[in-house]
Amino acid sequence: MCADTTTQTPDYKSTLNLPKTDFPMRAGLPKREPEWLERWERIGVYDRLREKQNRTPFTLHDGPPYANGHLHIGHALNKTIKDMIVRSHQMMGFDARYVPGWDCHGLPIEWKIEEQYRAKGKDKDEVPINDFRAECRKFAEGWVEIQREEFKRLGITGNWADPYLTMDFHAEAVIAAEFQKFLMNGTLYQGSKPVMWSPVEQTALAEAEVEYHDKESFTIWVKFAVSEAAAADLNGAYVVIWTTTPWTIPSNKGVVYGQDYDYGLYEITGTPDESWANVGDRFILADKRAGDVMSRARLEDGMWKRVRDVSSDELADLSLMHPLAGVEGGNGEWDQPRDFRAAPFVTDEDGTGFVHCAPSHGMDEFELYRDAGMLAEVITYNVDPDGRFRADLPLFGGKAILKPNGKEGDANKAVIDKLVEVGGLLARGKIKHSYPHSWRSKAPVIYRNTPQWFAAIDKTVGDGLDTYGTTIRERALNSIDQLVKWTPKTGRNRLYSMIEARPDWVLSRQRAWGVPLTCFVKKGAMPTDPDYLLRDGAVNARITDAFEIEGADAWYAEGAKERFIGNAADPEAYEQVFDVLDVWFDSGSTHSFVLRDRADGTADGIADVYMEGTDQHRGWFHSSMLQACGTLGRAPYRNVVTHGFTLDEKGAKMSKSLGNTIVPDTVVKQYGADILRLWVAQTDYTSDQRIGPEILKGVADSYRRLRNTMRFMLGSLNDFSDSDRMDPAEMPELERWVLHRVAELDEVVRKGYGAFDFQGVFQAVFTFATVDLSAFYFDIRKDALYCDGDTERRRAARTVLDILFHRLTTWLAPILVFTMEEVWLERFPGDDSSVHLTDMPETPAEWRNAALAAKWSEIRKVRRVVTAALEVQRTDKVIGASLEAAPVVHVREADVLAVLKSVPFDDICITSAITTTSDPSPAEAFRLPEIDGVGVVFEKAEGEKCQRCWKILPDVGRHDHTGVCDRCDAALN
Repeated sequence: MCADTTTQTPDYKSTLNLPKTDFPMRAGLPKREPEWLERWERIGVYDRLREKQNRTPFTLHDGPPYANGHLHIGHALNKTIKDMIVRSHQMMGFDARYVPGWDCHGLPIEWKIEEQYRAKGKDKDEVPINDFRAECRKFAEGWVEIQREEFKRLGITGNWADPYLTMDFHAEAVIAAEFQKFLMNGTLYQGSKPVMWSPVEQTALAEAEVEYHDKESFTIWVKFAVSEAAAADLNGAYVVIWTTTPWTIPSNKGVVYGQDYDYGLYEITGTPDESWANVGDRFILADKRAGDVMSRARLEDGMWKRVRDVSSDELADLSLMHPLAGVEGGNGEWDQPRDFRAAPFVTDEDGTGFVHCAPSHGMDEFELYRDAGMLAEVITYNVDPDGRFRADLPLFGGKAILKPNGKEGDANKAVIDKLVEVGGLLARGKIKHSYPHSWRSKAPVIYRNTPQWFAAIDKTVGDGLDTYGTTIRERALNSIDQLVKWTPKTGRNRLYSMIEARPDWVLSRQRAWGVPLTCFVKKGAMPTDPDYLLRDGAVNARITDAFEIEGADAWYAEGAKERFIGNAADPEAYEQVFDVLDVWFDSGSTHSFVLRDRADGTADGIADVYMEGTDQHRGWFHSSMLQACGTLGRAPYRNVVTHGFTLDEKGAKMSKSLGNTIVPDTVVKQYGADILRLWVAQTDYTSDQRIGPEILKGVADSYRRLRNTMRFMLGSLNDFSDSDRMDPAEMPELERWVLHRVAELDEVVRKGYGAFDFQGVFQAVFTFATVDLSAFYFDIRKDALYCDGDTERRRAARTVLDILFHRLTTWLAPILVFTMEEVWLERFPGDDSSVHLTDMPETPAEWRNAALAAKWSEIRKVRRVVTAALEVQRTDKVIGASLEAAPVVHVREADVLAVLKSVPFDDICITSAITTTSDPSPAEAFRLPEIDGVGVVFEKAEGEKCQRCWKILPDVGRHDHTGVCDRCDAALN
């Protein structure tokens, strides 16, 4: 057998500069992210950032979540946005501080402990109060630890070792001290007025603690008989009122009408078989409402007639009797005539044109009679804290408005039945309407007159901090417009309108777990008396000093009153107040013990940013504004950033019962926290956002594309060193165009992060990475990177890749905290290495080149026509790759042709050759309608295929090395 003497083409693969990296395409985030968390903690990244010198402080103050359950998707959205704000500002050169905190007092925790007691058959009232408070504290501590780890798992940076808790002793001392400022500056007062009251929880509620849900309510049309009237035909007639709260009828003290509405006297001329109206009955009604009222009473047309007008003067002369006047067993409770007058809040858009007044259960009525100086005559105390009528109320004593479980009690039915019995009802029905509910117990609330402690927001604050106004309301409204920047701007209008219209702030709650109202009232004195409250600086100091050491439990210790009053007054002359502060006062005071008092706080006690959900315009943004305006004289924040609510993929509210909830822990275990963070960055958080399995799949796809971009750079920079670096001024045009884009994007990124526009930042960077880089620049330069020897073109490309690496990793690190750390460590391993210890590099202004950008915009337009033409040939299987082509490009515009001839257009189009010509395009030329004046005629490349770079060129095979082109021969040499 003879030996084979055939010449074999060498395998040149080993001579190529192929990318080399261990960076995997499969991220494995759920498994690997905890390793990076442990590493950051080990090397102390957050603390090391605080050691950086000469940086402007930037503080995002954390609105404290409530320590009573696992995180939901809203928590994840909220904390991730905060983290992006903090991290981006740190990497832009600030000293960006973030102290996480928790809201630890209040009813939800107290409610949980009471539930545990009930399950064990224990009575809360038989347990010493400080023992009960200790169990509440322990419960909150447990959830703080759980939530802390859940937040950290999301990659949230911050001072986790030393968070703030509203139940810390120092915090309780400061909250008490902040309350005492209201005590001392004259804005604190005790008043008795209707407040939103939860019979289930037996406490007053603030507006921020109330949410509105549909509720089916009884609705009744009630007859108040006219007992005295100047006109004979009005005597014995009825004024009819309409209400959705029948239980308030026993507390009725009057009826009001509208001064400017048209009223008439209506007579019944016929009735159906079943009716509470009788032939001859006369009713006074607003003309606009008469037809509706008659139909509700099942009186058809022809069964009633309008007799005449009833003027405002006639109405003013009427006297009415309560429908239960003279009722058997009433003990005279309702026998006195009812007040009857005009009122501005009456409407003729619904009801009857008359409104029944129970001033103990409605603010409009309360204010009407307060302004008339008649409160003492009309206020009742018929409803006890548990929502039951007082035991000695005739006919209805002990009846419940609501059951302990929040369901309908027996009070409404008892009142309706009695009205039917005495002939006081004209009609009844049910209505489904939006009704206030406690956001904790989810049970309906009522308006109930109770003695409460208030902060007067329209009274002059006697503290001299009058730059923005003399009252809390003035200071707040001026702060909103003069001091605070709003993202989105609609947040300004929302908070402004709420504060503009709000009543005085109800500070007190009738509960046990919280900071008490640390004040004393004089026995026998009236709340309006000047000496009703004990105001003494030494007493206040003794209280806060004790709280610093013992916490607020000191208030409940035996002998506390004597201890704190000391020799400032006779302790026996005063009573100690045991109400606790509204938890919104707690969280509204956090600026004082976090921003003002901590070493990592702020010099002026003002935060750069408060960031929460839109519901906090009536919550934390609101209470913080009121509290600070009462103690600092201005807003405690410079920026307010607001996010919307999180909905499912179809835009529906998430609900466990619907099975459409997305739990952060589930997403993290399936995809990793970076995918959840990327979802946040891709959404417009200022509106409501949607999330679900399909949306997360799309996010994961975007992530993979970015990861591929980073992997290409890592592979191409495998052995890059400073000696490979090239001066940008000496680079080819393509590289200088990339640097121009980098300079443009650097401005976009910094402005976007500064404006908290993460969606804008990510979209800009993602488009750049996938379109400008992966689909254009990388695609073109792969040939030079892989096949060139030590050429200026390759050195320039790798220098640009190094520049891109440092920009992309730092631009994206605030969003993809784990992935950018992985990318960074792949290139710069080391115990102290971290992308999060790095700032975004400054970008030289001279990289901007508008003329060059305009030129390359034209080049890319023509390239689009060429690549589209080649795609047609590839689809038709005429060619397998673009390097098999040598198209002819016909260009009509001379200046565009000159641009194409000034660059290696064949490299740019990734063809083996290309011809550009001003000859008119032949009919068969390929065109794109949106790019006028360019036509492409396909031609195959001539020559042999280079066995190293795969270009088809005429010179292949004419060089020292077998089967290669001139460029590859030089590289091999």
